[in-house]
Amino acid sequence: MSDNALKLLRAIEWLPASSPLLTAPLLDWLMEEDSMTKRFERHCQKVTVEPLQEGFISAEEVGAEAALLPFEQRYWLREILLFGDGVPWLAGRTIVPESTLIGPEAMLQDLGTRPLGRYLFASSTLTRDFIEPGTIESLWGRRSRLRLSGKPLLLTELFLPAAPLYLSVTAEGTH
Repeated sequence: MSDNALKLLRAIEWLPASSPLLTAPLLDWLMEEDSMTKRFERHCQKVTVEPLQEGFISAEEVGAEAALLPFEQRYWLREILLFGDGVPWLAGRTIVPESTLIGPEAMLQDLGTRPLGRYLFASSTLTRDFIEPGTIESLWGRRSRLRLSGKPLLLTELFLPAAPLYLSVTAEGTH
């Protein structure tokens, strides 16, 4: 499950927000400006995170996503599964340029099982440059470039089949 989810996450096809594939209920989820962790918490008793991979990778390993970040020799990579009440709802991938990790942002390397959103949205210095929706194999995702104290990081999220996003979209389609 986790290997397949990460393969799909890395292969998302990015769409303009004006794409006719993006219905209002989808956009409501995909363009969420607040913490996705907080939004998920409204749909379950407990949100948990399972880190799958954490560590430094080279610019070559970052691939095409490097174009969305300043060029550096090394980037911090964190790949996780996020669960709602023990059910996998989201695969996440965070890429952080090494220079972003200077100062309080060094905490990004020590999140462990803590959801990224709990850390990011607790910061008064958080800004978001963009949200880009995408799709792969009937699943939906998004990526955002966020900044902490002006320093960038890239977050990519793939909503897995059991995610509440799909319940909202299905409910809308039955009206």
